[in-house]
Amino acid sequence: MTPTALRQTEAELQQAIIDLAIALGWLVYHTHDSRHSASGFPDLTLVRGDRLLFAELKSETGKLSLSQQVWFEALVASGNDVRVWRPSDWPGIERELRRR
Repeated sequence: MTPTALRQTEAELQQAIIDLAIALGWLVYHTHDSRHSASGFPDLTLVRGDRLLFAELKSETGKLSLSQQVWFEALVASGNDVRVWRPSDWPGIERELRRR
């Protein structure tokens, strides 16, 4: 983990993930104004081919809220691929997005 990664905000991480995902052919959905959306739904929904991936983004020290945990558990229980990604996870994020 680099010092830069430790200082990366969730917004910066999100934009880096979106940029890479789009470049690799993923469809990316992010609710820009969540005030009228279900509380706790993951930050990103990514689709490529037969793959569907949900990602909640956090700073290095950020924790899931109760509503985020409820969504996370429900999506996992229904067989979905759900991740919590932090800036220090970048090598794994990149591998995951490149995986076919």
